[in-house]
Amino acid sequence: MGGKPGGVFEGLDKRSQERHRAIQAARDAAAGYDSDDANANARVPWGSRSSDEGSDSDGAAAKDRPQAEAPKKPKKPKVKKPKVTVADAAALIDAESLAAHLVDISASYENQEGIQLMRFADYFGRAFANVSAAQFPWAKMFKESPMPKMVDVPLSHVPEPVCKTASDWISQRSPDALGEFVLWCIDSIMSELSGPTVGPKGAKKVVQQTPKAQVAIFVVLALTLRRKPDVLINLSPKIVGNSKYLGQEKLPIIAWVINQASQGDLVSGMFSWSHSLFPTVCAKSSGNPQSRDLVLQLLERFLTTPNASKARAMLLNGAVRKGERLVPAGTLDLFMRCTFPVPNARVKVC
Repeated sequence: MGGKPGGVFEGLDKRSQERHRAIQAARDAAAGYDSDDANANARVPWGSRSSDEGSDSDGAAAKDRPQAEAPKKPKKPKVKKPKVTVADAAALIDAESLAAHLVDISASYENQEGIQLMRFADYFGRAFANVSAAQFPWAKMFKESPMPKMVDVPLSHVPEPVCKTASDWISQRSPDALGEFVLWCIDSIMSELSGPTVGPKGAKKVVQQTPKAQVAIFVVLALTLRRKPDVLINLSPKIVGNSKYLGQEKLPIIAWVINQASQGDLVSGMFSWSHSLFPTVCAKSSGNPQSRDLVLQLLERFLTTPNASKARAMLLNGAVRKGERLVPAGTLDLFMRCTFPVPNARVKVC
């Protein structure tokens, strides 16, 4: 306590002054840096900024510039698939392979003949899968070709050993199963002739197409009808008498079906013609002349195949079938009136 007055606070004042000077010096230094930086910026013209600013500016400009398009890869030329004709596909069918397939499905589905017949159709479906519609325009062919030319379409392309193997197997199936199979085949063909049908409230409902139906269905149907023509006799009233099978565009298919049965048994074909087809199509004098002409072409086919004398002998020997006349009296009378109409009832065929 013996020092000068105020000596107690002298050290504190000195340290406070030093801190004040240090703070002031820091402020002056900061102010001098800002001034130099501002002057430097004032001296540097726009577009000559620092490298960092330049990089930012360049990045922004790069975003504005359109991106360079990547080089387009050259398109590979489409490889055209070779055209496969019905004859090409049929020539590849092997009788031994078919026989093995039939043995397998007969064992796998021993008590299910319906499934066996579907698997039978599947085999030919795979065989003709690569045949395009353009190679087998059957609707156009049936419309434009005469009846004699269509009788062997498309079965004529299938090798004889394959036909024999299939026919032998078909002969062992029951009439009921074959009848359902034949009806399924005909429905499959007819569904492709049917366009969209109008459903409730005008909605269009497209008839489902049968997979691979184009060639294969015609082949298996012809094979079945030629081996078991009797099946058609039971089905004829259901087919010809049903409106869904009637119509100018469908008549050539029905005529083709009856013609296939006649290849196996001429009397069966004639029976279906006289009991079902002819009375249905030609009963009305106002019927379509083209339809009538097609039906009469089919009769002419019966009477000239394979030759006139043999055909007549077969038909005369089969004049009565299962207690029914081959040509009923009513059909004969209708046929005579269509063939020799009275003058005022004659209609010019277009």
